[in-house]
Amino acid sequence: MAPGIVEPAVPEDSTRSLSEVTGAYDDTLRFYLNGTKVVLDDADPEITLLEYLRGIGLTGTKLGCAEGGCGACTVVVSQFNPTTKQIYHASVNACLAPLVSVDGKHVITVEGIGNVKRPHPAQERIAKSNGSQCGFCTPGIVMSLYALLRNTDSPTEHDVEEAFDGNLCRCTGYRPILDAAQSFSVKTGCGKAKANGGGGCCMEKNGDANGGGCCKNGEENGDSQPIKRFTPPGFIEYKPDTELIFPPQLRKHDFRPLAFGNKKKRWYRPVTLQQLLEIKSVYPSAKIIAGSTETQIEIKFKAMNYSASVFVGDIPELRTFNFNDEYLEIGGNVVLTDLEKICTNAIEHYGSVRGQPFAAILKQIRYFAGRQIRNVGTPAGNLATASPISDLNPVFVASNATLVAKSLKETTEIPMSTFFKGYRSTALPPYAIIASLRIPVAKEKGEFMRAYKQAKRKDDDIAIVNAALRVSLDESHTVESVDLVYGGMAPITIQAKKAMAYLQGKKFTDLKTLEGVMSALEEDFDLRFGVPGGMATYRKSLALSFFYKFYHEVLTELHTEESHLDTQAVGEIERDISSGEKDHTASAAYTQKILGSERPHVAAMKQCTGEAQYTDDIPLQRNELYGVLVLSTKAHAKLVSVNAEAALELPGVVAWVDHTDVASPEANWWGAPACDEVFFAVDEVFTAGQPIGMILADTAKRAEQASRAVKIEYEDLPAIFTIEEAIEKESYFNHFRYIKKGDTEAAFASADHVFSGIARMGGQEHFYLETQACLAIPKPEDGEMEIFSGTQNPAETQAYVSKVIGVDANKVVTRIKRMGGGFGGKETRSVQLAGIVACAANKVRRPVRCMLNRDEDIITSGQRHPFLAHWKVAVNNDGKLQALDADVFCNGGWSQDLSGAVVERSLSHIDGVYSFPNIHVRGRVAKTNTVSNTAFRGFGGPQGLFIAETYMTEIADQLNIPVERLREINFYKPEGNMITHFNQELKDWYVPLMYQQVQDESHYAQRRHEIEEFNKAHKWNKRGLAIIPTKFGISFTALFLNQAGALVHIYHDGSVLVAHGGTEMGQGLHTKMCMIAAEALQVPLSAVFISETATNTVANASSTAASASSDLNGYAIFNACQELNARLQPYRDRMGPNATMKDLAHTAYFDRVNLSAQGFYKTPDIGYVWGANTGQMFFYFTQGVAAAEVEIDTLTGDWTCRRADIKMDVGRSINPAIDYGQIEGAFVQGQGLFTTEESLWHRASGQIFTKGPGAYKIPGFRDIPQVFNVSLLKDVEWENLRTIQRSRGVGEPPLFMGSSVFFAIRDALKSARAQFDEHSILHLQSPATPERIRISCADPILKRAWVEPRDGEKSFFVAI
Repeated sequence: MAPGIVEPAVPEDSTRSLSEVTGAYDDTLRFYLNGTKVVLDDADPEITLLEYLRGIGLTGTKLGCAEGGCGACTVVVSQFNPTTKQIYHASVNACLAPLVSVDGKHVITVEGIGNVKRPHPAQERIAKSNGSQCGFCTPGIVMSLYALLRNTDSPTEHDVEEAFDGNLCRCTGYRPILDAAQSFSVKTGCGKAKANGGGGCCMEKNGDANGGGCCKNGEENGDSQPIKRFTPPGFIEYKPDTELIFPPQLRKHDFRPLAFGNKKKRWYRPVTLQQLLEIKSVYPSAKIIAGSTETQIEIKFKAMNYSASVFVGDIPELRTFNFNDEYLEIGGNVVLTDLEKICTNAIEHYGSVRGQPFAAILKQIRYFAGRQIRNVGTPAGNLATASPISDLNPVFVASNATLVAKSLKETTEIPMSTFFKGYRSTALPPYAIIASLRIPVAKEKGEFMRAYKQAKRKDDDIAIVNAALRVSLDESHTVESVDLVYGGMAPITIQAKKAMAYLQGKKFTDLKTLEGVMSALEEDFDLRFGVPGGMATYRKSLALSFFYKFYHEVLTELHTEESHLDTQAVGEIERDISSGEKDHTASAAYTQKILGSERPHVAAMKQCTGEAQYTDDIPLQRNELYGVLVLSTKAHAKLVSVNAEAALELPGVVAWVDHTDVASPEANWWGAPACDEVFFAVDEVFTAGQPIGMILADTAKRAEQASRAVKIEYEDLPAIFTIEEAIEKESYFNHFRYIKKGDTEAAFASADHVFSGIARMGGQEHFYLETQACLAIPKPEDGEMEIFSGTQNPAETQAYVSKVIGVDANKVVTRIKRMGGGFGGKETRSVQLAGIVACAANKVRRPVRCMLNRDEDIITSGQRHPFLAHWKVAVNNDGKLQALDADVFCNGGWSQDLSGAVVERSLSHIDGVYSFPNIHVRGRVAKTNTVSNTAFRGFGGPQGLFIAETYMTEIADQLNIPVERLREINFYKPEGNMITHFNQELKDWYVPLMYQQVQDESHYAQRRHEIEEFNKAHKWNKRGLAIIPTKFGISFTALFLNQAGALVHIYHDGSVLVAHGGTEMGQGLHTKMCMIAAEALQVPLSAVFISETATNTVANASSTAASASSDLNGYAIFNACQELNARLQPYRDRMGPNATMKDLAHTAYFDRVNLSAQGFYKTPDIGYVWGANTGQMFFYFTQGVAAAEVEIDTLTGDWTCRRADIKMDVGRSINPAIDYGQIEGAFVQGQGLFTTEESLWHRASGQIFTKGPGAYKIPGFRDIPQVFNVSLLKDVEWENLRTIQRSRGVGEPPLFMGSSVFFAIRDALKSARAQFDEHSILHLQSPATPERIRISCADPILKRAWVEPRDGEKSFFVAI
């Protein structure tokens, strides 16, 4: 790889004159940090605010993605805003913010607002409301809420709902975070509100949910008393007047021009426009930076190297605005948050008709990135980067705005219509900067302007296509002027020239005009099938649909009587404020002192205050080095040569580590169960992202730069990517499984109907917020090594590290405190990084640390397996299923990993919850040149269940009966069959009961009728409804893994230390284990502590997976506690029932009684034999049912989940609060799997494209069901459940229920297709992205936008 792209070289005299121009500049940064003054004389010019904070030990602020897409690094920067002339508390992404940007400001981190002993109310409410699971995203979420509370005394429910649009969470499903945050909203938090026991909040009385009617909104006659805030019982009262003050010294801060840095990089911070223009005049190629939202990504991921950067965020002249008679003038550097307020004021100032351009800007900003980006991003940055998918640029072009460019010598006015010259190039003169933008107001009569955008996800997402459309009509509705401007349709923001020319002079209201424009748009945007960016049909259809919507919006505004007016095309889907209910009485019948009660996660408060320590938060070790992987860039190639010499010559670089440094050639091999993968590539690479070696340097930055200097020569070899290609080329791993029961062939011959089809679903990126991380510390004696690894599998990590460094396992200790999420992605794939880091540490005999960047993590650590199934089902006229035959294939990637076990589980779940008398299913693992796919929550179960629900929905359509009825007919039930196809009897079977309960409680039948009526009345918007049942087998399918050990110590003071083999990754395992120990030993929960998971306390532990960890470790702990209780019983008898554990332990110790006990448990009864189809596969099944309702916009593919109702049978819950969190989180993760989350590979390079939050879309806060109700099954007996507390595993089973959203979308699409007489069976692939939704419709607009591949043409992206 190239060592980095450098900007155009500049003559030396430029540099000289730059030093002359900036000679008098100051070189000291001065700011406040959590209330304390900081003065930096030698600030590192290359580090971000995040790197500075973490470097000084404030590790509460996390690195999640390094591209401003996840919000884990959110801090608050308080500053005097020159635009609004007020103090503003800006939530910002510390991972993007250059250190220079905080001069003269107050930086507040999560540590600065509270701690465990004295938490801020925001921290406390999120912790106690179960809004923190793994906790890695929590500090960022806390700071977003904190920023809202600092800026808004009385936030509305809407303010709260939108406050987190720049934050992501992978664990919680968002509902508990929103519930905690809404307790601060003016409606929920008002002491007068009826819900809080008052006589009624004025907003309730005024009927305004969004705050227009609050008595505190500055009305002149409103009383000036602060709102009596309602504090939920058990919470700290929120008092805004006790917050960290804005340091008075900063009000007087003298903003001096700054210049600091070193030979490699220098920063300049002018504070006047004149100073900026002087710099630009002598150094035109200096990089101008305002928000750094794009530049930092270029530096981090594209190796761009800017030797001179100019920060322009502190120049007041560039942050002003003026309302002129005919136009609004905004400074180029007004931040987008301020632009929102300016546009709102402009609409008031000019009126709604003349203010249409500002309404268009406002609409586009609303969904533009997250609040953290809008707090620093600027219009000038948007314009200068010239992104072809910018949301604002089309509005500026369509409104005929004028850009004012200034240089030292002249001021130039550039019409926006001529500004964009080519991909990422503009008409801005080299010596000029964008000073301001003049946006004309619309005409009082006859002018109409609208903006549109469609993305993969509603909030915080880049556009697939956007548009700003403007037309001006005379009295007779003839077009006088027109601008149709699109983004995402070409390499630049582009005008639809043919369509605009056609419209000129036409009568707008004439139907022929609409037809003519649509035809002209087809010519303007004649995309080919393989167009860069892909989605040719979808993008073309959006261009047409946006104009179709616009046309009818204008007709509606004109109040014409045109017969072809289509009012239903007007508008878009809007979300209500989300809400949800849980049944908090579910465990009342069996609650004990501690078990069965709702308790917050034991580490929640630490996580909310930033005190919880993750792997990369461990303080720097003496002599520590940082490792950066050097990865293959080819999907399949021979390694001709690898040369690290140039890298080793760079400053700070210590070593190059590769396969020659492993203890032996055999030790380079790893993988379970098949040892078919290497830590370091030797002669050949089999996937892009395969590790070739590791560079060690004294800092992460230097290691990163050196890794790019390693020269690698390849010789390309043929590569396979998709399952279909693997089948065609017969590329499989040597793993074949089948389950056969009954006689399928006879059943097919005698059945009334035989239907066949294909089920296809994509994979899923884990997107745990904490990427793979490891710290290896070699010890001076006996080759010992300590490994701190973010792993679900400490024992396997220990085993492979010992092999790599050539010592026995007893010399290696693996330790893990907690992970920031795992979901299966750290079960085996964490071993790869740990092995490489350990090898590196062993080579140099120094501590080595490595935490992967998000893109590195995605390209090295595997995903959920994509699946393909060819199914055939026999069914009779009465709807009874007779036989199932299926060939199931999963994409294993380049090595086997756990793919065999994944395909096995899919075969055992392919029946869903339905009884088949005859079944024959076969499973293969496809071998491809993609990342090695691995365990992911559900582990093949969701894929098998998806195949089942696919054939059920398609068969119901073929038979023309409701699929809800087909399910009921075929349920396993006591009066029918209760034996699965793998010969296991179902016990404590409550799916039919829950199926009925969910329908009754969600008013399913009534809503089905309402949806049918809605769909009859609406042409373009359709609603759908689905109810999905599930059963999920609990146990490892590998028998030997179903065991666990525990160690329990009681100390003199009565405190209890528990160690067990399970790891904490947010699922609340340690919380449940502490509860089990506390209940068993009869001590308060606060007396029990789990320090960490380590291989020297509990040996040979199974990985924390398969939803079995509570069962296994819980019983092992209970077993140890029973031993201790037996030893303490004589003392309890003697000292009475009120004796404390402190007294008991003290007395027993002096009697020389052992107060430590080891516990062990192995799951009884199980042991399935493949082929023979004998033995019990699972210990039991966790069951559930979910119903979901959606609404789709068939013109754009946009959609929202209106409601979801979930009921789970978790047995007797150990902690319902933890279980509810698991259910909500799994459901939303499942919803993502089946809707927004699409992994794509770039066909030409063979590399994964979706390798960060910019391209890969997990659900956000505003994607969850608008109404989200969850309950647990109660009032039944679990006679056969022999688990700890009779609870059921809950981590994985609810995930598949997120597919209810997918099947509701399919239901809506059936109605959409029927609208245009398309009644063929819909074969909908997962995920149901907006693109798939749109191209599954059958309307004339889609048909005319359809793009067919030309001879041999292939798509730009490939889904594997």
